[in-house]
Amino acid sequence: MSSEVAIKVSNIGKRFRVYDSPRARLMQAFRRKPCYKEFVALDGVSLVINKGETVGIVGRNGSGKSTLLQIICGTLTPSSGEVLTHGRIAALLELGAGFNPDFSGRENVFMNAAVLGLSDVEIAERFASIEAFAEIGDFIDQPVKNYSSGMKVRLAFAVAINVDPQILIVDEALAVGDELFQRKCYARIENIKAQGATILFVSHASNTVLSLCDRAILLDAGRKLSEGSPKAVVGLYQRLLNAPPDKAGEIRQRLLDGQGEVVPSGDLPRASSELVAAPGEDYLDPHLVSKTALSYESRGAYISSPMIINAHGQQVNCLKAGERYRYQYLVKFERSANNVRFGMLVKTTTGVELGGATSAKQVFDGISHVEAGSVLLMEYSFVCRLNEGVYFLNAGVSGDCGEGFHHLHRLVDALCFRVNPQPDRFGLGVVDFSCSPEWSLMG
Repeated sequence: MSSEVAIKVSNIGKRFRVYDSPRARLMQAFRRKPCYKEFVALDGVSLVINKGETVGIVGRNGSGKSTLLQIICGTLTPSSGEVLTHGRIAALLELGAGFNPDFSGRENVFMNAAVLGLSDVEIAERFASIEAFAEIGDFIDQPVKNYSSGMKVRLAFAVAINVDPQILIVDEALAVGDELFQRKCYARIENIKAQGATILFVSHASNTVLSLCDRAILLDAGRKLSEGSPKAVVGLYQRLLNAPPDKAGEIRQRLLDGQGEVVPSGDLPRASSELVAAPGEDYLDPHLVSKTALSYESRGAYISSPMIINAHGQQVNCLKAGERYRYQYLVKFERSANNVRFGMLVKTTTGVELGGATSAKQVFDGISHVEAGSVLLMEYSFVCRLNEGVYFLNAGVSGDCGEGFHHLHRLVDALCFRVNPQPDRFGLGVVDFSCSPEWSLMG
């Protein structure tokens, strides 16, 4: 294995025997004929993760994500294939996995850290840091069976990050913590990442994958469907998640036919150098187009013609900060729908959601009924509160066409726009808070 590779998974397969009853499991010992059904959790999955990479794995429930992580960590044995790892692994797979419920938190810290390769002296040196990060107070000397799920994950995470892992594996374990603890954990993960550790991350929170990961992998029904930039892979995952069952099968098959194709992220749109506008003006740049537009499968409606309109009624895509604009799109209903709602969402070039709105907060506050064949113009008025940069807009419509409430259609990265630089503004980051710097001499 190359010295630059941290994890190499080669054609991994995992099959489980599923018995209908305990009796069937017992009878298997006396029969040659199988008394079980075989469940394929993983089927021919291969991937390579280089040292220092942060890779996210996304997929629907039952897609094999957790099984894959357990095989990489060594807590499960694959039915076929090979896994090679290079470096000390610290894993958060389940809440308090590996904790002895009858032992105290202190005793479990020493046992878990020892399993991860630390000596008693090293554990003693780091115990204060572990105890401080976990923030469970006097419970550190109480039996773990008395802990809440949140206390278990605090202690488990505190141990994992204090053993100086070269490979950190996290499986949705942080979802139970409160918001402050989650932010504390993510800040520590970012610090571990900055130190050059390899991180393998499973999460249903798309924004977490987008903000933390360098690359993403999409699993479905035990197969690797795609890998590439987090934004592109998360877009495919959401498209698959929201597609009708028959169309989801078609999408999956197309991806499988591509043998887990790498999805390009698209070049970052650039404003045309041929257009020169007066400072502070907004305008339309025909070369500034979205190269990452992704259309969900239609479930009874179809969105078209997204555009931004300025105060003079002109179509624009190069905006001025602080000005009001209208974002509009057309929706044609191919089927009659009830409780119809619309939505818009502004995102960064990496796919992080910045904000947006729906046309109705609750499902039953939407338009009660729209006839098939109707075409509606949806329009959102907004003030551009963003700093200089390129951004994307989504468009969506949801409702009930007789099969329950669903996304009827959605356009991801429907269009892109640029916020022009303004020399009189001093904002940093993404959002323009209209900060006004002042200073005065105090003596």
